[in-house]
Amino acid sequence: MQFKVPGAGNPHHGVVLHPDPRIVCVPPDHFEVTADDVLFTATLDGTLAVCLYDAVEEHGALLHLRFIARGASQTDVTDRTLASDLLLLDRCVERFRGAMERGIDVQGKIAASVEAGEPARLAADAVLTLIGEYLADAGVTVVSRDVGHGNPRNLRFRPSMGQLRVD
Repeated sequence: MQFKVPGAGNPHHGVVLHPDPRIVCVPPDHFEVTADDVLFTATLDGTLAVCLYDAVEEHGALLHLRFIARGASQTDVTDRTLASDLLLLDRCVERFRGAMERGIDVQGKIAASVEAGEPARLAADAVLTLIGEYLADAGVTVVSRDVGHGNPRNLRFRPSMGQLRVD
């Protein structure tokens, strides 16, 4: 469902986006892809969000992932986490690209909230590095990266406009 309404007044003006898009909450370890004007939301609390959009076709996606920095064997936990994160990222990018006709100007924004402490920071750095490399290889230009530490953050992403707000 596209939230577009006819422009009022001048008949030479095209349609304009409705100011109140449909809201879609994306929980951790999930992703959503859209070709409509929606507002993705997520609460970042020891998690990160990869926001993808095409500035030309107005398609978008949001991938919400957890940072896991607990367990008896930190290396095993991190390896499993990275493998599952990469699989989810690959599925998200594949579905996002499949929804577009051309994919001319694909851009990405990353936002995160990392728990306090060195183990959490190290796990987050590993995941963020992996995601950055994957997106570069996939031809996605990462235009912003916003990482906060210690406090939950509320994310609002409107892909049709390329707008990301993190409070």
